[in-house]
Amino acid sequence: MTTVLIADDQPLQRMGFRMLLESQDDMTLVGEAGGGAEAVRLIDQLHPDVVLMDVRMPGLDGIEATRRVVAAGSRTRVLILTTFDLDEYAYAALRAGASGFLVKDALPEELLSGIRAVASGDAVVAPSLTRRLLDAYAHRLPTSNNAAGDEPAQPEENHPGISLLTDREREILTVIGQGWTNTEIAARLHLAESTVKTHVGRVLAKTGSRDRVQAVILAYEARLVRPS
Repeated sequence: MTTVLIADDQPLQRMGFRMLLESQDDMTLVGEAGGGAEAVRLIDQLHPDVVLMDVRMPGLDGIEATRRVVAAGSRTRVLILTTFDLDEYAYAALRAGASGFLVKDALPEELLSGIRAVASGDAVVAPSLTRRLLDAYAHRLPTSNNAAGDEPAQPEENHPGISLLTDREREILTVIGQGWTNTEIAARLHLAESTVKTHVGRVLAKTGSRDRVQAVILAYEARLVRPS
């Protein structure tokens, strides 16, 4: 049974999520919050498996709430709900430690699938969508202090976690950042998919990435991948 907390300042939005969750045999709604501060408090009290976190809320917003939940070491995983085309805070939310995000107009089955994926420790955001998001906010990423100003940024060999990777694991991290799925990695690199999963798991462990989304962000920050 997956326990879920809803954090959204819109009562009608919360009602819609509540009705959807209550229709599922494998999910239980344990609480609702109308703002970020209340969400942080309820998460500390109720320890839900997943919190559906709105970004734009009065007072403490969803980004700072996510940051506090993650910093506290909570086992609760945060699923950000946003409007991708308009919400410029989505990238910051992922940086804060969210396990992924979905647009609010996602189909009910997509939201339910996302909750189950996050609860199982996976990332919700599709690799291709993650790439689009990071491309859109690439200006937030570190840039090289190149004197000439016109040379391409070089990968940061000593970026935290990168130096621990083998050549193959570094290659895997790079293609994760490029938006490849495990199936695509296996086909293109001529590896068994089980081997790819093993490599991905080691990459996540060595780099301290919570999930695949965080690994993609690391690949961008270390400049293994450039925005398109």
